[in-house]
Amino acid sequence: MNYYNKNASQFAANTLAVDMSALYAPFVKHLPTNALILDAGCGAGRDAKVFAAMAYDVTAFDASEKMVEIAQQQGDFTVEQATFLSFKSKQKFDGIWACASLLHVSFADLPRTFKHLAKFLSDNGVFYVSFKYGENEIKRDGRHFTNCNEKLLSQLLTNTGLVIFETWCTADKRPGRESELWLNALLKKDNA
Repeated sequence: MNYYNKNASQFAANTLAVDMSALYAPFVKHLPTNALILDAGCGAGRDAKVFAAMAYDVTAFDASEKMVEIAQQQGDFTVEQATFLSFKSKQKFDGIWACASLLHVSFADLPRTFKHLAKFLSDNGVFYVSFKYGENEIKRDGRHFTNCNEKLLSQLLTNTGLVIFETWCTADKRPGRESELWLNALLKKDNA
């Protein structure tokens, strides 16, 4: 959080204009018209802005105060300051979007984080997550990263109420980082 508070403007400049449309398509095809979307760990608000422009009802949150300030300037959607575990809502969401955000949660804390967020997913909802591809935890620039592959993600979801129903890998969309590989996954409730 400290990293993002100190580097919010630069992070926003590096990410707001990145075209993520290829990642939106597999997610939104599972959503009903006028779906409620939760952008969990929204960063500068890039994705929430796009979903709102698609006429979805978007709620977003981020742990960084500075990121929340920037995201609030991106469009007509609600942005709250919260951590994954402190977020609360009386709503159930048709879609939860956690793009490159849960990768900052440690292996040890990911199962309870998934379980907590699953409480906000509607029974037929879809939950998108992405992690840098791998199976280790690293520190870089004062930030924690949990890298994940398909097998590890499946293990982390044990007893969370969520299961994987689709995975695919992509190259990083940011210029100069195309060699970095990402795991993308769509999750659903275990009983759905």
